[in-house]
Amino acid sequence: MSTPRRRPSPAVYRRRRLVAVLLLLLVVAAVVLAIWQPWRAAAADAGRAPGPSPSAPSSTIPAPSMQTPTESPTDAAPEEATENDATGDAEPAPDASATPIPACTTGDISVLAVTDKDVYGSGELPQLTITLSNTSDEPCLINVGTAKQSFVITSGSDTWWRSTDCQTESSDQVVQLAAGQTVSSVTPLAWDRTRSSTETCDSTSRPQAPAGYFHLQVSIGGIVGADTRVFQLR
Repeated sequence: MSTPRRRPSPAVYRRRRLVAVLLLLLVVAAVVLAIWQPWRAAAADAGRAPGPSPSAPSSTIPAPSMQTPTESPTDAAPEEATENDATGDAEPAPDASATPIPACTTGDISVLAVTDKDVYGSGELPQLTITLSNTSDEPCLINVGTAKQSFVITSGSDTWWRSTDCQTESSDQVVQLAAGQTVSSVTPLAWDRTRSSTETCDSTSRPQAPAGYFHLQVSIGGIVGADTRVFQLR
């Protein structure tokens, strides 16, 4: 008569199940590591050089800073100019390491003289602005700094006012205009309806412009507006 085989105790079964579970977990971990390979991602991140962050677009065009005539205690002279900003997304000039972008030419750019009104009543000051458009199919660079801006008001052959006559500060500001982009002044330059001269910047008694028709001619970045803006003083 054979001796009956002893069944393993419950503790043995539990150990066997634990070993089986651990082996299964090791197999799953090995498969995950083989697919993920985090050491390669870390090496790629370590070897990747940080790229330059894009520069924020600029949307300002500075205005000429004018010398204000000395004010008397009883009769203050009108303010001749204000800050001049512009709308649009003109971008700062790229650094030298970037792909070269050509300078804007007369054929690329449209410059327009703008006034806020066609007719000004007595005591109303014309507000002068510039609109600048890149009419080409490619971006280009242009200097829109105060050193490269000019506003000139004439009546017939008589030049009444130049923004450069009493300009006290000037600077250069090269910006990139995208193809088809237009930048317009936001804060205008005010003409006080007097005759300007480099010798009368401090004077409060400059000759007053008479009633009649006047022309505004502007230039920026060495490019002159194709047409003048005609307006009337009353």
